[in-house]
Amino acid sequence: MTTNMDSTGAPTAAGPTGPRTPDTGAERPRTGPWHDPGLSPEARADALIAVMTLPEKIHQLFGVWVGASDEGGEVAPFQHDMEDSVALDDLLPYGLGQLTRPFGTAPVDPAVGALSLARTQERIVRANRFGIPALAHEECLAGFAAWGATAYPVPLSWGATFHPELVREMAAAIGRDMLSVGVHQGLAPVLDVVRDARWGRVEETVGEDPYLVGTVTTAYVRGLESAGIVATLKHFAGYSASRSGRNLAPVSMGTRERADVILPPFEMAVRESGVGSVMHAYTDTDGVPSAADAELLTGLLRDTWGFDGTVVADYFGIAFLKTLHGVVGSYGEAAGAALGAGVDVELPTVKTFGAPLADEIAAGRVPEELVDRAVRRVLAQKARLGLLDADFRPLPPALDAVTGKDGVPAGPHELRGAIRLDTGANRELARRVAEEAVVLLSNDGTLPLTAGSSVEAPARIAVIGPNADAPTAVLGCYSFPVHVGSRHPDVPVGIELPTLREACVEEFPHSEIVSVPGTDVDGSDTSGIEEAVELAGDVDLVILALGDRAGLFGRGTSGEGCDAPDLVLPGVQRQLLDALLDTGTPVVVALLAGRPYALGRAVREAAAIVQAFFPGEEGTRAIASLLSGRTEPSGRLPVSVPAAPGSQPSTYLAARLGLAGEVSSVDPTPAFGFGHGLTYTEFAWGDLDVENGRAPTEGAFALSCTVRNTGDRKGTEVLQVYLHDPVASVVQPVRRLIGYVRLDLDPGRAARVRMTVPADLAAFTGRGGHRVVEPGDLELRLSASSTDPRLTARVTLTGPVRTVDHTRRLHMEFVTEALPDTCP
Repeated sequence: MTTNMDSTGAPTAAGPTGPRTPDTGAERPRTGPWHDPGLSPEARADALIAVMTLPEKIHQLFGVWVGASDEGGEVAPFQHDMEDSVALDDLLPYGLGQLTRPFGTAPVDPAVGALSLARTQERIVRANRFGIPALAHEECLAGFAAWGATAYPVPLSWGATFHPELVREMAAAIGRDMLSVGVHQGLAPVLDVVRDARWGRVEETVGEDPYLVGTVTTAYVRGLESAGIVATLKHFAGYSASRSGRNLAPVSMGTRERADVILPPFEMAVRESGVGSVMHAYTDTDGVPSAADAELLTGLLRDTWGFDGTVVADYFGIAFLKTLHGVVGSYGEAAGAALGAGVDVELPTVKTFGAPLADEIAAGRVPEELVDRAVRRVLAQKARLGLLDADFRPLPPALDAVTGKDGVPAGPHELRGAIRLDTGANRELARRVAEEAVVLLSNDGTLPLTAGSSVEAPARIAVIGPNADAPTAVLGCYSFPVHVGSRHPDVPVGIELPTLREACVEEFPHSEIVSVPGTDVDGSDTSGIEEAVELAGDVDLVILALGDRAGLFGRGTSGEGCDAPDLVLPGVQRQLLDALLDTGTPVVVALLAGRPYALGRAVREAAAIVQAFFPGEEGTRAIASLLSGRTEPSGRLPVSVPAAPGSQPSTYLAARLGLAGEVSSVDPTPAFGFGHGLTYTEFAWGDLDVENGRAPTEGAFALSCTVRNTGDRKGTEVLQVYLHDPVASVVQPVRRLIGYVRLDLDPGRAARVRMTVPADLAAFTGRGGHRVVEPGDLELRLSASSTDPRLTARVTLTGPVRTVDHTRRLHMEFVTEALPDTCP
């Protein structure tokens, strides 16, 4: 048989292809031990590897970017300016590892898209000898990124809830929707810790504290994987610490910052969630790109932490080793470097793991054993997902309900509208997350607007600002309508997106609502400000909707590639804000944004400030219900709000030299610190009892306190515990979060909170490069925010310095007991 190499490194045969491999003519085995669900996934993978050819193994290590057909036909390769064209007919006889974004490439009806994907899976199964389907992956950072799917709040809002269990519930709903139409893997969550708020992807993060990031994202992973979807931790590691907040810029950090700030969320998720996949970061740290960092991807992730899933490439990240990092001279060298470091799957499509990798193996520069190592992980994952089972059915669950008598799905025209991905239950869940995520930053007593049934809302309310009447102002850059829908302006958005003006009309039916934009989000035209000022002078209250417009690579003010030189409100929004404050009419500032901004005079002069981080499709209703008082504010800041626009990079995790002082004219003190958030009631903290204030370095402290709602409304207090280590062998942050708990209390009710604090939580990376617990005095600050300590327990660790590792305890324990009304 005459063979040639195609563009992916696979031999092509003269003559038709089918169930025989073109290179050997071997027929597809009817069955084999890889079909036996009684064997372990690894044993099933090994059985396949033993009979696969090298091209068949290589083809399991890459994806192809495709788009589902809106007519129900098979998916078609997506043409992208960063990738070569791909012919599926040449690939499929050898199999295919992944299908990239079949629903997230172009708008497609969910049912028709599911049919399209199912037909493609049937073709893939028929074409390769072993009948191995592809694994289909999608984005799910703010909900399933598909047309018509629920748009949930962005991760920065997840962090603002301080409520991991609610995030887990949301993730499970997202996962069920993805699985129902044939998707297997979700490219979320993002575990990057914010180091500079100018970075455009702040909206995709959970916040600036590693413990908050770790607990919330671990909950998200648990939820997604509980639905049968493989979650993907990203970006491993350090992407968010790029210089000057520029996307994909070099990262310069010491080993301690990496170990104590960047890595803990990933460590927590790997240890506690059973996550199935990790995505390497684009960036290089101290000159070593993550995609080629064997110490990170194999030594730490696998050998130390015990991760046993797949490592996937961030899109085009392996090729970037040549084109952006310059650490290799060819795509073949890039493939060898990434495969050797521990990357298993090239995404979004084949560029380096095809012919370039095959050439390197043929030349003896890359051992085939590395391919076997990676494909074993890939096939074991497919076995866990049921993709190697003999009874695998390409038809996804959601289409089972709309099949005909013979079990064959209806045609595409009959299928349209048969699958709903934005159900009433989903919207209710999106509303709950949004309501718990909105943060009340300041309030002079103007809010709530209808404090009781006898209180009338202002008679005339002006909703002003560039985000007052913009439907997509609640969406982040990875929501489908922004990420994909913006390229298809003639296609309906697919979900209901009430604007803030519309939500206020609904929330305040007895008030007259008037509106003007005043200015664009990022425009320079100030001509509309005069009209806004005139309107403000003729109303009882102004709700001023400011913030961001999400986009990609400069097409927005927030999002991937939309970095900011400073934290001034985009465009001329600050001028609009100041002009309205000058009118004397009470101004309630409502921010719909992807990052925090310096708000200038508004911090002192606004009647109230409400912060919402792209709160999703129910976000404007959540804001309106907080303004009216129908819901109670319970969100807390996951990132600090700066007092000055140029004080970046800044984070509450600052050492003493990072705080304000007489040696510098720059004051980084925030206007509102991490963890801050007001309520419509008051809480009293007291009765601190340090039951065990001395403990050995392998022991634990025990303490308790009482929190009482002393106001006349129910409310939520978030008790945050910060550790202060006054003397350590290396410089430490003045304070860092080690635990938190939400307390929902009715008026007059109190809760006794008992806390157990393991000494392990005082660990940090010492001078020798190992994590240690040192003896000495500590402070446990029970706080309402990073800047608002309420009670302080002074405790002491005794005994020798103790070295700890990845098996150390990561959490303190909370036990909450409701107290009777009669307790003092």
